[in-house]
Amino acid sequence: MNQKNIFNAIPDNLENEIFEDIVNSKDVRIERIISKGHTSPESGWYVQDENEWVIVLKGSGKLTFEDGHEVMLSKGDYLNIPKKTKHKVSWTDLEKTTIWLAIFYR
Repeated sequence: MNQKNIFNAIPDNLENEIFEDIVNSKDVRIERIISKGHTSPESGWYVQDENEWVIVLKGSGKLTFEDGHEVMLSKGDYLNIPKKTKHKVSWTDLEKTTIWLAIFYR
């Protein structure tokens, strides 16, 4: 077992958003996402075959859903996104690093 810290190993230069699997099994995947002013591609939506539970551990971001509904998430806020729900990240803080924890499950 290797102990790690969710807030460690964050690069100073976040030119690209970072997606890192922390746990990956057949039933669950846990991913750390690090953003700083990043958004989803303009032309794309996330549409997963799994449910997604997401929490913001640090910073803030906004999710937009296909129906136009928007949800602003800040430190400690979490949301469950049912599978096949079209959504995207429409905003993250440009000045502060945002750390998300996403849990994908069946």
